[in-house]
Amino acid sequence: MMSKRPGGKSILANFGSFSQPEAAAADAAASDEQKPSTPSQPLARVGAGVIGATQRSLSELREERDSLRALVDAGGGSEIDPKLIDPSPFPDRLPDDSDADFEALKKLILEEGQKVPIQVRRHPIAEGRFQVVYGHRRWRAASDLGIKVKATILALSDSELVVAQGIENAARQDLSWIERALFAWRMDEAGIKARDIRAALSIDDPELARLRSVCRMLPVDVIETIGRAPKVGRPRWVALASVVSEDEAALGRVRKTLSDDKVLQRPSDDRFKLALAAVKKPAARPRSQVEIRSPAGKVVGKVTFSSGDIRFAVSTDHAPAFSAFVEDELPALLEKFFAREGEG
Repeated sequence: MMSKRPGGKSILANFGSFSQPEAAAADAAASDEQKPSTPSQPLARVGAGVIGATQRSLSELREERDSLRALVDAGGGSEIDPKLIDPSPFPDRLPDDSDADFEALKKLILEEGQKVPIQVRRHPIAEGRFQVVYGHRRWRAASDLGIKVKATILALSDSELVVAQGIENAARQDLSWIERALFAWRMDEAGIKARDIRAALSIDDPELARLRSVCRMLPVDVIETIGRAPKVGRPRWVALASVVSEDEAALGRVRKTLSDDKVLQRPSDDRFKLALAAVKKPAARPRSQVEIRSPAGKVVGKVTFSSGDIRFAVSTDHAPAFSAFVEDELPALLEKFFAREGEG
């Protein structure tokens, strides 16, 4: 169950809560030295209508975020046991191919302490618990290290949470295209309005439609097995999803490819390439003929290969015996074939 804020204000109007985090408002007012000194910047003029309003709103949200950071830096944070914190209800990251960056972050926090607090909201249905707005890696690092995590507690609805999460991601490591698709899909599943999904990802309606279409056509477990594939953009993901949706056998080939342990050990970009190769139908083989020769080199027949068709033509002198031979040897030949294909 996700939280919904009562009242008629829009999500963007409600973002005023960013300037007064629950744990920091009183401390911020106590001393002029703790007040953020970041001067306000005039907003750039943008186009009129809905697009202009959206651009202005996103700019205002980014300024609110920066103001909040200044307030946090002034000492307005809390320390929370990581065990009392749950991840965001809207996951927006797939696992990285390497843990090296995360291990480096843990080492830095261990040696120098946590410099930047994470942001959390009170859990909408679990008393005494919290949910991460952003800062998942810092939260995980504190949990692994067995220390409390510095956090700022905000009062946010689900819609406000996803927009805040989206803005923060835009300012940090960009989501890969498929991570954006999964983020949009999870927001859809939770009933987040399309306008708030667009604001969270800074996208327009056509791009939202493309993100949704891939997650409708391609099972989410397959996407998660492939991974974030940072070098793979929209065209190839759309191509993969389209083939899977049109060819029932293609999905089975993808799952078989991704079940190989050697494939799972490869980077996510490579896993995508192998999945895409698995769905592509082999090119039609041109009709070809091979002569059948006796050990002495005499031509005694021919075999013709074409797509889905193999034909033997053997001289009348050898045809009966050859037919009986093929019939006897066929079971062993098929067993050998399927063993090579991994279906034995």
